Amino acid sequence: MKNKALKRAMFMAFFLSAASVFATGCTNPEKDTALKDKAGQETAKNEENLFTVKGNDVIIAKSTGHNPVCGYKGTGNYTYGGDPFVLTDDGTVYLYTGHDLSDDNEVSRAVYNIPEYLCYSTTDMKEWKEEGSVFTLDTDNVQWAKDSTSAWASQVTKYKDKYYLYFCTWDKTSLGKQSIGVAVSDSPTGGFKDIGRPLVQGTLTTPESNSWDDIDPTVWTETGEDGEEHRYLAWGNSKFYVCELNEDMTSVKDLNGDGEITCGTREENADIINNQEGLDYFTEAPWLYRRQDENQQYYGKYYLFYAYGWRERMAYAVTDDPLHGSWEFGKILMLPTATSNTNHMAVFDFKGKTYFMYHNGSLPGGNGYRRSPCITELYFNDDGSIQPLEETTAGINGTIYKIALKDGKEISHEFFINSSGDSEYPYSEIKTGTDIGMDKDNEWVITAGKSDTENETYVSIQSENKPGLYLSVNETGNITLAQDADASEETAARQTFHSVKGLSGQDGISFESVAQPGMYISVKDGLLCLSDGSIKENATFYISKQ
Repeated sequence: MKNKALKRAMFMAFFLSAASVFATGCTNPEKDTALKDKAGQETAKNEENLFTVKGNDVIIAKSTGHNPVCGYKGTGNYTYGGDPFVLTDDGTVYLYTGHDLSDDNEVSRAVYNIPEYLCYSTTDMKEWKEEGSVFTLDTDNVQWAKDSTSAWASQVTKYKDKYYLYFCTWDKTSLGKQSIGVAVSDSPTGGFKDIGRPLVQGTLTTPESNSWDDIDPTVWTETGEDGEEHRYLAWGNSKFYVCELNEDMTSVKDLNGDGEITCGTREENADIINNQEGLDYFTEAPWLYRRQDENQQYYGKYYLFYAYGWRERMAYAVTDDPLHGSWEFGKILMLPTATSNTNHMAVFDFKGKTYFMYHNGSLPGGNGYRRSPCITELYFNDDGSIQPLEETTAGINGTIYKIALKDGKEISHEFFINSSGDSEYPYSEIKTGTDIGMDKDNEWVITAGKSDTENETYVSIQSENKPGLYLSVNETGNITLAQDADASEETAARQTFHSVKGLSGQDGISFESVAQPGMYISVKDGLLCLSDGSIKENATFYISKQ
């Protein structure tokens, strides 16, 4: 648990080969005597106010404001949305996502069903307001679109009091390939209207790797030190393209002045530049960014964040010139998430901090086709390099707990690095126990019970560094770390526990299974399982705030 150096070294590995070890059942046939306290007994609080004892029940102070930042509306009611993109404007952060609506059949066929873009806003990075749909990408609104279910990754930017939404979708006017479009609005929260044609047609960018080379636009505007304004647009899947926009923000600038827009490797013979030298294993999801000083002046190198390899990691590279310069690879920042095959970031500054928005499938029923936006803070080193990131359930506002036995042995899950192989998912049999993991594998986020969020004595216990994976009762009575992949009532019950006064003393807490009433989370031979609580000290836990 204390070997941080080893953890950092292993963090950058791409896969971990480890044999799975599963706990045996730990039911004790001897029954404990019933607790004597009666309902209605005077309420007692522990010293740290982490929980309240009320009769035999315990009400734990649950985490709020954790990841995902939006989409959860109560048991069985979720709004999924992936490919987050962010605009900061006049003291407000606007978060946009595609609206993921793929059903189980579409997920099994790897089909994205994304008909529109949703928007959320915040002024404090804590409370997110639903702004609703800002643009429906159907064949009525976008007449060149091939279908009405392909609102793929986008970005909104503000320029001279107008808002521009750069998007991509299948284009029936370009041999059915993906193309880049743009819609314009007077407001960041809606009224976006397509300009009536693709901004960059998929047939223009050659040579190509596939018909979806032209996706995931990112835009960056600034005035350079020479006083010249630059309006960069970049995009791509397997190929990286970049160009400059004209002042209208809706057309590509003719860089070489030959009267036509062409694609190539150098400005001398092209206006759209295909240059990914230094972009190791570039997959998709580019995002342009540059740092600001205390006076909001841009300085230093340009950063390009992007999805690296498969399953998608998050990486970055830097350059002095996005259009003409070559890229210098930085490092892999984030390994594949525990719940989604893709990832997509948005990097932005707000009130003196830099944030990294990404997506995973951590909501119940989530996966790579039903995604959710999450956030963490991004930190730069003195030399401009960036510190690696891990997924986080707590995010920037949630509460992290540690859970231990009386002897101080902490509940943790086994250490593992998320696999690059799709067949390994969803995770369901990750071993849990006492002191079996490494640093951070012993951190938990306690939330309202998934089977009944209104019952204040119910809790669900989610891993902090493996978002979307919960302590879960399996068929054999063992407790493993598992994803809620189906959002069913049965899974919710398996991942929900009734908090009661500790079986071996009211200063502790015992967790009774909702799926199997009368059975409690317990420790046997260092592993978590269910028991009837006969060995009281092995079924009584003590929580502390991290």
